[in-house]
Amino acid sequence: MSTCANGAESWVKADATRQGWRLAFSRPGFVTLKHDDPAADLPSGIFIRRSCHSIGSGRGNDSNALIAKLAEDFQTKFSGPIPFRTLHVWSRDRLPIGKFGFEPELDALSDAVGGQILAHLPKTLLDADKVNGIAEAGTPVMDVVLVEPNQWFWGWHVARDWHDRWPGGIQPIRPQVEPVSRAYFKAAESIAWSGFEMRPGDLAVDVGSSPGGASGLLLEMGLRVLGIDPAEMDPSINEHPNFQHVRARAGDLKRSVFGDAKWMMVDSNVKPDQTLSTVENIVTHPRVPIEGVLLTLKLGDYAMAENLDRWLDRIQSWNPKDVQVRQLTRNRCEVCCAIRMR
Repeated sequence: MSTCANGAESWVKADATRQGWRLAFSRPGFVTLKHDDPAADLPSGIFIRRSCHSIGSGRGNDSNALIAKLAEDFQTKFSGPIPFRTLHVWSRDRLPIGKFGFEPELDALSDAVGGQILAHLPKTLLDADKVNGIAEAGTPVMDVVLVEPNQWFWGWHVARDWHDRWPGGIQPIRPQVEPVSRAYFKAAESIAWSGFEMRPGDLAVDVGSSPGGASGLLLEMGLRVLGIDPAEMDPSINEHPNFQHVRARAGDLKRSVFGDAKWMMVDSNVKPDQTLSTVENIVTHPRVPIEGVLLTLKLGDYAMAENLDRWLDRIQSWNPKDVQVRQLTRNRCEVCCAIRMR
């Protein structure tokens, strides 16, 4: 079973089909698949948020009966005492991100269901002290997806990268103060996922910085930030001693502006081809030492994802060391590219 953003299902199915999987059942934000080879790798792809081995499901208003069936399915699947030490419970995305203010989150229902599961499963099967903790790398995780409040699917996966370790692929982050915008959360997720080693004192350029969500996170991390945007910044960001605002478009600036920059974040409300042209002219300049770029490509419509191969070919023409692409949990109809230049 695979979860994704509501609206991205067709791309999940396309990627899984290329990997030998067949469609079994789906709802917006949730897809189940079958494979003839029981040892096949779980499906993966740009738009797949989390894939798990599915071993059962249940439907009904009696949560105790659902938990009893879950326990029976796991005990049948794992004949020996193989205790899971992490339990992840989350709801599928029932709305597109941003519609009516919807954001993927670990809601009260997930907490309640997880608490019941913890209370009823034997420790020989589930030996965890809380719901939705961050899994240790390399460990198996018990997964429960609430497709509907009274329809659950359960299974497991082995935690590998950060999105595997986070419950439902959702980064648990609680800022000390209210962020200026949701770009704060997107930036946090992209930095963790990319593996970029941003250090205090590094200079980061934030293209499309207004009102300052991503810049705020970078400043909290101790970086110096150059925010580039024709629009105004939030005063709390603009007045920070490590922040400088350039009220212009990045493509209109001299390359010397970027001469000391080590990192670049780009999240502008323009079409991908225009974004790529701007970034290309900066990162390929011989006197610009940028090591890594976190670049958001705004699709606008999921049908535009058919252009991803062309856009990625263009990025590869910059001769990067590595390129990763993913629709982050906090991305709306867009994808993030982590481009390591050096």
